[in-house]
Amino acid sequence: MTGTQVFITIAVVVAATMLTRFLPYICFPQGRKTPKYVNYLGKVLAPAVFGLLVVYCLRNVNFTGGSFGIPEIIAVLVVIITFVWKRQMLLSMASGTLLYMLLVQTVFK
Repeated sequence: MTGTQVFITIAVVVAATMLTRFLPYICFPQGRKTPKYVNYLGKVLAPAVFGLLVVYCLRNVNFTGGSFGIPEIIAVLVVIITFVWKRQMLLSMASGTLLYMLLVQTVFK
């Protein structure tokens, strides 16, 4: 990239970052009531994303061959049990991921 192209790229990245930082304050100024659809999206978007992640992660699991999906099932159960027990999303995701990696690297080669 030439010096001009580097400068333009940096300028565009800075402008886009500033726009994404300032746009919520411009669209929803303090003192105005937040629209109902924004509150609705705030409630349903995170669970929808995690549901999509579960489907994405389990889409290619083969329950009829190989390890029959046993490491995936164990990891999902550990995530669910850990979340119900501690109510910590990061802890439950990390524990399930670590257990899954341990299982596929050592037990189910």
